[in-house]
Amino acid sequence: MLKFVLPYVRNCPNGEVGNSRKHLRTHTGEKPYECSVCQNKFSEAGKLRIHLRTHTGEKPYECSVCQNKFSEAGKLRIHLRTHTGDKPYECSVCQKKCSEAGSFRGHLRTHTGEKPRECFLCHKKFSQKGNFLAHLRTHTGERPFECSVCHKKFRLGSSLARHMRTHAEKKLHKCIVCDVAFANFSNLQRHLLTHTGEKSHECAECHKKFSTGEKPYECSECQKKFGDASTLRTHLRTHTGEKPYECSECQKKFSVASTLQTHLRTHTGEKPYECSECHKTFSRAGSLRTHLRTHTGEKPYECSVCHKKFCHAGNLRYHVRTHTTGKQYKCA
Repeated sequence: MLKFVLPYVRNCPNGEVGNSRKHLRTHTGEKPYECSVCQNKFSEAGKLRIHLRTHTGEKPYECSVCQNKFSEAGKLRIHLRTHTGDKPYECSVCQKKCSEAGSFRGHLRTHTGEKPRECFLCHKKFSQKGNFLAHLRTHTGERPFECSVCHKKFRLGSSLARHMRTHAEKKLHKCIVCDVAFANFSNLQRHLLTHTGEKSHECAECHKKFSTGEKPYECSECQKKFGDASTLRTHLRTHTGEKPYECSECQKKFSVASTLQTHLRTHTGEKPYECSECHKTFSRAGSLRTHLRTHTGEKPYECSVCHKKFCHAGNLRYHVRTHTTGKQYKCA
């Protein structure tokens, strides 16, 4: 076979004849090493050994700082940058720095607008591999991320990580009214107010009462107060217009990280919130809460005039207009 491949090697910048057969396979496409578990094929024995760890779960490379383990030496090197802060890849357009080559390539597409990955089913295009793979699972129904505790499966690793916290937290503080448990006593105290209706904190100026506690952080622009510094920082962006969180697909910007995460689902099609009754899925937690009322019959929104109740705030607002004297919608 060597004599037929030599012409390719002579024209290849890496094609030194002394490089053994390993390099030649990049030209011939030969993959002689086959996984005995899933039949995937590889051009090098080393790549097969690394792949086998996805089946065995072996992670021989351990971080000396946090003891996280990895299946590949390269992944450990990248991980170590989270401790050192090293970001060797710098964008020549906006000077943003990245710790990984893959993240850097993805960032460059926010400037070029390139979307090289196209869904073969609906032809939607993506700039990021992760968003593309997550989108494909909305067609295939694949849920490759499984909880090791209850074996529930998820489409995204982030959804699994969020779910795992429900197992990791020890919820020792239990509500005596509805049996809901909390990891923190302060959360239980706050929850109990939903049963008692108590609003223990009163404003000295207007005597309005609140169920929340002290608000020591005040906005210098509008004097609105907040219970913690991070909420104040987020609020300040309503004055400055700062939107530091940018969508990697459409470049839309957001002032809050959680709003960006919710927005990304419009690209990926991810619906991580599932109804335990009918298994309908939703992209937002609020949509799931509203949907659950169709099963529980709960109608928390009450008309102050006739006391009719509604499960949606929008329905209550529409209903209230039937009591107003004015007609807000005039026929053209």
